[in-house]
Amino acid sequence: MIEIGSKLNGRYEIIGNIGSGGMAHVFLARDLILDREVAVKVLRFDFQNDQTAIRRFQREALAATELVHPNIVSVYDVGEDNGLQYLVMEFVRGMDLKRYIQTHFPIPFGKVVDIMDQILSAVALAHEHRIIHRDLKPQNVLIDEDGVVKITDFGIAIALSETSITQTNTMLGSVHYLSPEQARGSMATKQSDIYAMGIILYEMLTGQVPFDGESAVTIALKHFQDELPEIRDFNSNTPQSLENVVLHATAKDPLNRYQTVEEMQEDLQTALNPERLNEPRWVPAVHDQATIAMAVPVTSDTPIGQTATQPMPTFPEDTDQPSKKETTPPPKKSKRKAIIIGSVLALAVVIGAVLFFLGSGGETVTIPDVSGQTVAEATTTLEDLGLEVASETKEVSSDEVEAGSVVRTDPEADAQVRTGREVTLYVSTGATKTLADYSGMTYEEAVAALEELGFTSAQIEREEDSSATVDEGDVISQTPDAGTEVDPSDESVTVTLTVSTGPETARVGNYAGMTYEDAVAALEELGFSSSQISRNNAPSSTVAEGTVISQTPTSGTEVNIGTADTITLNVSSGPEEITLEDYSGMTATRARSELEALGLTVNEEQAYNDTVASGNVISQNPSSGSTVRSGSSVTLTVSQGPEPAETVTLENLVGKTQSYAEGYLQGAGLTVSTTTASSTTVEAGLVISMSPNARTEVEVGSTVQIVVSTGSTTSSSDNN
Repeated sequence: MIEIGSKLNGRYEIIGNIGSGGMAHVFLARDLILDREVAVKVLRFDFQNDQTAIRRFQREALAATELVHPNIVSVYDVGEDNGLQYLVMEFVRGMDLKRYIQTHFPIPFGKVVDIMDQILSAVALAHEHRIIHRDLKPQNVLIDEDGVVKITDFGIAIALSETSITQTNTMLGSVHYLSPEQARGSMATKQSDIYAMGIILYEMLTGQVPFDGESAVTIALKHFQDELPEIRDFNSNTPQSLENVVLHATAKDPLNRYQTVEEMQEDLQTALNPERLNEPRWVPAVHDQATIAMAVPVTSDTPIGQTATQPMPTFPEDTDQPSKKETTPPPKKSKRKAIIIGSVLALAVVIGAVLFFLGSGGETVTIPDVSGQTVAEATTTLEDLGLEVASETKEVSSDEVEAGSVVRTDPEADAQVRTGREVTLYVSTGATKTLADYSGMTYEEAVAALEELGFTSAQIEREEDSSATVDEGDVISQTPDAGTEVDPSDESVTVTLTVSTGPETARVGNYAGMTYEDAVAALEELGFSSSQISRNNAPSSTVAEGTVISQTPTSGTEVNIGTADTITLNVSSGPEEITLEDYSGMTATRARSELEALGLTVNEEQAYNDTVASGNVISQNPSSGSTVRSGSSVTLTVSQGPEPAETVTLENLVGKTQSYAEGYLQGAGLTVSTTTASSTTVEAGLVISMSPNARTEVEVGSTVQIVVSTGSTTSSSDNN
């Protein structure tokens, strides 16, 4: 069992319980590495040893990571910790579509189309990846606080159907959206997802599911036997074009549904266009068949004059033209052969029915009117005519027939039937009344409505309970439920009204100085949900990072639980962050003053610089634009002006060889300019003179001229 505060793989800290599903428990957790809230789905304990469930959970979870879409809950991680299989997903702060319908109905048509369009967009991507959801229902559609739809449990639902454990409650929730082919036990297809989305759209438009019952089997049977109740019976303002989208998506035969999600999406996106609002009601196509089975079997119970509701066989015309759906026309001989075979089979059915009636024997009798008689009297009357009375009667309320007497029969009075036919008796329960839905009324209004039905004040009981959504003094719920048939004249019958005392409240404490996590835990212990706790980060040089600085409302304030009221915790983000300006060129004195005023420590380094005036800033570290926290150190490099020149004292080079003189000067960092001249006193190749003269101090890089002797016979020339 996972406990609040425990960690999965040392990374995901469990901080709350979100809910449970058919296969898994879902927890709110914090990713300690990425510092974000996530939802963690953990395979239930009773599945931990089911290898099929584990393989499915892992395989389908990994497959779900392929689905990257803004309307699909992102899957971040899949793992195992001490035998617990878990899946880490995006945490969506909001509510599921089931709750949204309950709290926002009636939903504007434009909003309905917007929500449905987002659902279709997500499912279209899944189908592109060959992934069928199989369990689309409002409980698996989340809506965040910005109205963005997020579908969850992609690919996970199939794992439940392949395990050995039956989840009855889950089945009851899912069967309301189950396609006829799935109800018959067939594999789910893309058309099954389309059917489920059609039922979801129906529920958004009417506020309820089309088929309901006491068991999953009952509801499943209705999906492939009963026609969809008309949406416009609930709301006559519903555009026919919008109802047509539902009818097209929920056709019993998958061939009559939208063939792709994109096709349904395109139809939905234009459903509110003015030119489509009053279009004809959509009806499914009739698919041609060689033979058509009789819808009502011919039996001895079939009343005389009532024919089996068998449509006449439809045969293709004998023509050479191919139908629109065929790419190549079938041969004429094959078509004629199909017509002949179909006609013979249809004729055989009709002849067989006629022969059955002619040879079945039995007397024809008229059902008598036994209304008002007791069950015993009616039974005797009917049996005297050779009819059989069903062993079980059915109850109906009646203001005219006293309780225990017969109201009507099935078949009804005056119907012509053969002897031996079974007749069902409908027995009066008396002058019963149907309870309305009193939720949302004031207690006084509900009492007045019940008294109008005939209830006395002694039969009306009041209970109180807190509610975050129902105003104080209004009815939250009732017992018996709305729609229940009751007899107000029976003094033992009571109606209990649960009345709201308003939201539950709690007095908040002082959370300053606590870590944010500890403060949240303390608030949740009082009953506040995570959606009511808001975090506001603020810099502080005195309060440690992650610690609560202050709160709104203040300590001791009474706050409503489960409402939109929020508690804001101002949490320290550490010292204030400062963005550095560019201090280069500024005097070091001014730069130091400004930085110290920001709470920063200043260091200085000196350097020579030919372009920046002495005493001004050359550069800084960190550089301009960098972000630092208060108390950090900034180093300024300050100019000392140009670097002093380096000098050399010249050696006496007169009488030295040219190569020596040039080597010496170049080695001292000086530039040499050499000229020649004839001399009768200085040997050729030796220096005659130099400029500047020996023992002169010159700057490094300066030019020194030397004159080299060419001897007595060579004329003067420039050798540069």
